[in-house]
Amino acid sequence: MIFNRKQILSDYPWLAERKQRFIISADYDGIICASLLHHVLGWKLEGYYNLNSIWVSDNAIKHKDDIIWVDLNILPKQGRAIGGHIVSIQDELPNGFQSSCNPNILAGLTSQEFHSKFPFSTLIYLMWLHNIPVRNDLFARLLVLQADATWLKIQHYPNNINTWKSYLTDYSWEQLFQRTNSALFDKRMDQFLYTKLKELGAYSGKGKLTSTHSKIRSMQYQCNPDWDEDVILALFQLIGNHLKWTPPTLPKISKRIDGIRNKVPLVEVKSVGLNEFIRTRKVFSYAIPSPRILNYTSFGYVKKSPMKEPNV
Repeated sequence: MIFNRKQILSDYPWLAERKQRFIISADYDGIICASLLHHVLGWKLEGYYNLNSIWVSDNAIKHKDDIIWVDLNILPKQGRAIGGHIVSIQDELPNGFQSSCNPNILAGLTSQEFHSKFPFSTLIYLMWLHNIPVRNDLFARLLVLQADATWLKIQHYPNNINTWKSYLTDYSWEQLFQRTNSALFDKRMDQFLYTKLKELGAYSGKGKLTSTHSKIRSMQYQCNPDWDEDVILALFQLIGNHLKWTPPTLPKISKRIDGIRNKVPLVEVKSVGLNEFIRTRKVFSYAIPSPRILNYTSFGYVKKSPMKEPNV
């Protein structure tokens, strides 16, 4: 299987259009994606979604049908999204995902092939799609490889990494991944980037993966736009300084829309069927983070965006 950039951009032309309005995942991964998309395409950041609440600007509400959701998987049919979670169960793929540019969907992967899922971050997928090489600078590489703990996935899942490198051809993988699987790289990630992120307050907990050489656990940052604007701005500036990407302007948040986030065993979803589960639970977004679990969020609507009737 070979992914074709031109074909993907032809099938999802909005991914190459300029000055689109977008909402990001409310975490480090979304923030660095926002930096790239603003720099390369001039996209305008209009809000955040942490899979429980959506923070939106007036422009996001006004242009709700045109919003693009980045590093996210949403179900409304008018919603265009790019993200890398497994969302298919067996041969069931909801209609709402037809407008989503998800590498797992393009590869035909379901929860039954979880071991083969897309191992990179949404950021790296976007960099490959637009053929944006990372600068030959250590700190720049650390920033990119921190997204979705890609550096640790390289250490833990080398076979799957190599498979996806062969799918996503014509990119400077060796430069980006050089010496990533080493104790020296562990040390640099911990002493350089992790120390800086803690200094900025861009740290909210530890992830699941631990480095194979120095047993360094992945660092995560989930932001709360109600009070973290200074941290988000500092991250944009850090990314801009080292990757030379022009930082986006922070959105002027006018509403927070609260949903309900739940977790259910995947076997329960399979017993009723994915589409029926989505209909009865009024699912707005979901992801399958493991072969046994489905996480989902409901705002009380199925086909309509929750921005139409915010629960605040």
